[in-house]
Amino acid sequence: MKLLTVAVPCYNSAAYMRHAVDSILVGGEDVEILIVDDGSSDETAQIADEYEERYPTIVRALHQENGGHGEAVNAGLRQASGLYFKVVDSDDWLDEEAYRTVLDTLRRLVGEGYSVDMMIANYVYEKVTENTKKVINYRTALPADRIFTWDDVKYFRQGHYILMHSVIYRTRLLRSCGLELPKHTFYVDNIFVYQPLPHVRTMYYLDVNLYRYFIGRDDQSVTVANMIKRIDQQERVNRYMIDCCDVTALKNKKLQSYMIKYLSIMMTVTSVYLIKEGSPESIAKKEKLWEDLKKKDKKLYRKIHNNLLGRSMNFKSRLGRGIVKVGYTIAGKIFKFV
Repeated sequence: MKLLTVAVPCYNSAAYMRHAVDSILVGGEDVEILIVDDGSSDETAQIADEYEERYPTIVRALHQENGGHGEAVNAGLRQASGLYFKVVDSDDWLDEEAYRTVLDTLRRLVGEGYSVDMMIANYVYEKVTENTKKVINYRTALPADRIFTWDDVKYFRQGHYILMHSVIYRTRLLRSCGLELPKHTFYVDNIFVYQPLPHVRTMYYLDVNLYRYFIGRDDQSVTVANMIKRIDQQERVNRYMIDCCDVTALKNKKLQSYMIKYLSIMMTVTSVYLIKEGSPESIAKKEKLWEDLKKKDKKLYRKIHNNLLGRSMNFKSRLGRGIVKVGYTIAGKIFKFV
């Protein structure tokens, strides 16, 4: 069995995918790389096959009809043989030194008989248009270099949530919790991180800058224009997250608190982009999203609605909605999520 499976979802990624794959190959024979060609029309499929031919004991090329990023991740998870599972998008890459540290630590833990459910490492926003980097670390929230549980978790700073970039899950845990991401839907990385959390018992945090998250292409899903264009998909993901777990029934209060805060951020992002889209239909969808949350779980609704973010998302006036837009733009500049 491989120590780690890394799935690389690719859709028309020929121009940049080699950088991602080459950075993962540093892991050698302990790592399985699954390049998932999601129905590409460029040379992605040929490049994937080339890597499989050159590294037959490490790389497998998987080809499928286009199903979107989530279905590419699903394909990787179905085929994974590694004890642990990570996703690296085809325009991102891993830092070599940090990567070696992660593999050495996983190897040591497994050798000592510990299979932690989740490993967390830092990630770096590589915002090329501004020639800036921003490291997201978890020093205020997580104890480093030891196994810990939710009871040991402290304070997550605003914008420093656990994302797909920072997480490595135990493969069996992902399968046992029934994770299957929706097809033809962007922003499913939030589901990938969120849905398995109630099943996580043990964690390990390494304060190393592992994942390099490239920001700068106009066609990326996180640009403002694309977020607005794909707001229905963002709403779909938001609703999936509401439905996939009964958060208020969770017994561990720190886990419950974290998941409520995460969901609150998702409600905020969805609401902001529905407001920014601005049509009467989008405003009505925003109202209905909150109404449906209230119908499903009044306790959860109160916890999210009654905090500052929740209240601001429900301003009725045009001036209030304008304040929301300005505030979100400022936050995006600080935290680099747009």
